[in-house]
Amino acid sequence: MTAHTLRTAFFKAPATLTATLLGAWLTLHGPAAHAQAAMPAAAPTSTATTTAPLDSSTFAAFGARAGLGELGTDFVARLQRDPRTAPFFEKTNAPELATKLADQFCQVLGGGCAYKGADMKTAHRDMDIRKQDFNALVEVLQQSMDARGIPFTAQNRLLAALAPMHRDSITVR
Repeated sequence: MTAHTLRTAFFKAPATLTATLLGAWLTLHGPAAHAQAAMPAAAPTSTATTTAPLDSSTFAAFGARAGLGELGTDFVARLQRDPRTAPFFEKTNAPELATKLADQFCQVLGGGCAYKGADMKTAHRDMDIRKQDFNALVEVLQQSMDARGIPFTAQNRLLAALAPMHRDSITVR
């Protein structure tokens, strides 16, 4: 059984966890530009919380801040190409979103960065995100991490750190 098969089984078995993780990713990406235009300006707030920094080996496994920047860029590009997620990112400023994602990932991994984007509820409130949309986003993130050779254990640590954000990201129940 491959790491991808194990991870897929892990996320498909507990639907709540899968929804949590996908929501976390959508949260990191922020709403598409058309959705942002309709939203009132919100003061930047951090929604990524880490009770205790993860060990430095996890941050290093992602290639530190530079590696997270590359991951963010690859992830956004994949989201824009995947037919399941592309509609959410059609008008998104890809470089800006990639930077926000890298900052949020860096923060939750204890890398000393500060995410300054909108809170997840505000960022996603007008996006009509369903559980299956969230799940697709998590799958795309896993593809990006696999393509970068990030170890399975490090991937799981990031996903677990992002998981609490799903409730505010899935807007259609």
